[in-house]
Amino acid sequence: MESTLPSKDMQQSRQFYEGLLGLTPSMEAPDGSVIYRAGSGSFGVYPSSFAGTNKATALSFQVPPGRFDDEVAALRQKGLTFQTFDAEGLSWDEGVASAGDDYRSVWFDDPDGNILNVVAGPWS
Repeated sequence: MESTLPSKDMQQSRQFYEGLLGLTPSMEAPDGSVIYRAGSGSFGVYPSSFAGTNKATALSFQVPPGRFDDEVAALRQKGLTFQTFDAEGLSWDEGVASAGDDYRSVWFDDPDGNILNVVAGPWS
């Protein structure tokens, strides 16, 4: 199974995923679509005029709990800001959501408004 994300501007998306997030394409299609490997999974980014219309989390990057703080710090250094929202059971500290002792997560947008998430904990 593979997640896919729409993009109105593939050049801008590639700058984000490759430049900012540091991912390397594993495959490119003639229509401009790109497949990226991330950990043990992969996801695709494809051209679409419907990019950014989903207002729910579109893709989660799961990281080991011991790497979460370093990943969040690296994203902050690259200028990403994190979203917060009301959700039962979550507490927030500088854009980082926590639930109990084991779950931590951040949410942010890609250039098209697709909502991405970095998560560490029992659900990751």
